[in-house]
Amino acid sequence: MSKIICSAAIRGAHKIVDMAEEKYEEALKKFGPEQEVSFPNTAYFLPVIYSMLGAKVQNIGDMKDIFQECRKLLPPIVSDTIWLPYLAPALDAGMATFFAEEMYESIRYLNEPEFYTKTEDPGSENIWLGAADDLIFRKRGVEFVDGTAPGFAAIMGAPPNKEIASKIALELQEKNLYIFMHDHTDGVRIAEQLIDNEVQIGWNTRLVPFGPTYTSAVFAIGFACRVAMAFGGIKPGDYKGNLIYNKDRTFAFVMAFGPVSDEWYANAAGAINWGFPTISDYDIPEVLPTGICTYEHVVSQVPHEEIVQKAIEVRGLKVTVSKIDIPLSYGPAFEGERIRKDDLFMECGGGRTTGVEVLISKDMEEVQDGLVTVEGPDIKDIKEGENLPLAILVEVAGREMQSDFEPILERQFHHLINYVQGIMHIGQRNIMWVRIGKAAVEKGFSFEHVGKVLHGKLHQEFGAILDKIQVKIYTIQEKVEEVVELAKKVYTERDERLGTMTDDTEDIFYSCTLCQSFAPSHVCVITPERVGMCGAYNWLDGKASFQINPTGPNQPIEKGECIDPDIGFFTGINEFVNQASRGAVTDVSCYSLMTDPMTACGCFEAIAAMLPQCNGIMVVNRDYMGMTPSGMKFTTLAGMAGGGAQTPGFMGVSKHYLTSRKLFKAEGGLKRVVWLPKMLKEELKDKLIERCNEEGMPELFDMIATEEQGITEEEILKFLKEKGHPALSMETAV
Repeated sequence: MSKIICSAAIRGAHKIVDMAEEKYEEALKKFGPEQEVSFPNTAYFLPVIYSMLGAKVQNIGDMKDIFQECRKLLPPIVSDTIWLPYLAPALDAGMATFFAEEMYESIRYLNEPEFYTKTEDPGSENIWLGAADDLIFRKRGVEFVDGTAPGFAAIMGAPPNKEIASKIALELQEKNLYIFMHDHTDGVRIAEQLIDNEVQIGWNTRLVPFGPTYTSAVFAIGFACRVAMAFGGIKPGDYKGNLIYNKDRTFAFVMAFGPVSDEWYANAAGAINWGFPTISDYDIPEVLPTGICTYEHVVSQVPHEEIVQKAIEVRGLKVTVSKIDIPLSYGPAFEGERIRKDDLFMECGGGRTTGVEVLISKDMEEVQDGLVTVEGPDIKDIKEGENLPLAILVEVAGREMQSDFEPILERQFHHLINYVQGIMHIGQRNIMWVRIGKAAVEKGFSFEHVGKVLHGKLHQEFGAILDKIQVKIYTIQEKVEEVVELAKKVYTERDERLGTMTDDTEDIFYSCTLCQSFAPSHVCVITPERVGMCGAYNWLDGKASFQINPTGPNQPIEKGECIDPDIGFFTGINEFVNQASRGAVTDVSCYSLMTDPMTACGCFEAIAAMLPQCNGIMVVNRDYMGMTPSGMKFTTLAGMAGGGAQTPGFMGVSKHYLTSRKLFKAEGGLKRVVWLPKMLKEELKDKLIERCNEEGMPELFDMIATEEQGITEEEILKFLKEKGHPALSMETAV
């Protein structure tokens, strides 16, 4: 490597370790060695240190050994009298940099608890988010595994102006990358440039303002380390495995703007350990030979209009960007974008107007592929603030198309439309709601473009079963009402078809091993009456997925002989799971929480847990952040239920499973449920009441406690006794 770069990196590392150690000494005197330290709401301690050394830094006293490790890693500062082979010492200095920065930042959380927002989106007074907590990490980290997000750009400093900053950010978003933002250039920060140019930042748009100083760069590296441990099966302390995983799987790079300080060089040297190169617009020495990184390590003086493409090239990232013929940017980065009142031009559905969307299959001769028609006023024909009724009718045909696939394809409308910048889509069927922003209208967006998006993306994602797609869009009330009536008939037929399907009527179930990359022994079994625990796959989805990709993660399972109908033991399922888990799981029940429960990965929507004192079961959803009667929050429970292990009394479940007739059948079903978070109970209210009526206990719904009645078993038990909850008189389940 360049002597200039390595010398600067080593100097910077010394400065950073000295600075961090000084803060450590101050904190030791102020708080004492037993003071706990952590990044809020994360189970990974200080993740870079944990992943590289296997060391659990839990309190200030634990830092002493880590600083000793930093000093061992730090080479002498390069001078005219000291000659070194530069690569290895510079990489060691970079590793010491990240260890020191993690400890520095954890102490900052003690000294300045309000320095970071600790939220998913920036606040009005503070835009710096700090380290991602486990809720955000689980939600976003899996995207680095399934390909939704191939990697991230760690930005140091800021481009010359807000227009260039916005253009670069947008181009990175279009490549589906996350953008992690740190530090400043001459007092200017890119996150503030984007806000000034009215660009939404936060996790929802993948424009993540980690922190205002260079030390926050360690949050980006820590995120990558956590992905490797949580989703890649890499054990803490397996530094080689973690570094190789990230080099091969996480396509990240550093993008530096303006003069590069010694501290930036130190962080860049650290990133190279993970295979993440640096691309800069400034005149700094280049390191062009390959070695640790896939291609070049440092590339400089790259023009702003070329810097994104150059970064992609240098990192070796093969990005496939689906170009849809619309006047707006398109990609998953825009899925979480909100259209607020001040940004709103018009809206359809959602109770404001009549709205409906439906997909139906037709004979081949009835569909003209690529035809998009709009009947009625288009967006350009109305004034701001006017709203229109909207019906989206998609007609498809294909040799492999089946009517069972219709709801699966129709459900894709939500994210496919949301991928359009400046458009927000909520709900489905005849409760859909579309909001269109002013900026989209100014760029010429029309309803025809909705049709082009659906035509193009459905072809790309479901080409194995679709041969022809045509889209009809109506904005005339009379025509919209006609589509509503057609849709209601289709919905009824679907619901009846799905409603008559049970685990007893079907001989084939489906597996899902999509998450085995991070939970090798996990096999999800999807049945007509048990949706996948992530909530994203039902039995029809599994069937469609197998039809589309016969060698994919959703394989048919012949359920075989039923050994125990209450517990849900089937010979075929046990044989399949034993084979698919490579012998790690030999027996699995479909309907029991206590006897050989189904394994879980970590992507479950909710967790069920037994409450022994109450002789009942609680279920807590991922979005609930409070304490539960089990004495554990969701994040702690997740450690009990995840990882592909069977843990009787703890199990990952989908929200939808709570309304299944097979819910905890071995333990007595819905009558055994004693506690739900209020938000979950309200979300499922109608279906839960329907199930309570089926159980012959319409009063059961009101007997299920929430956090309003208590968050301890003692409080819940008192409530159950007052209500006469049936779980109290059931046979003991533990």
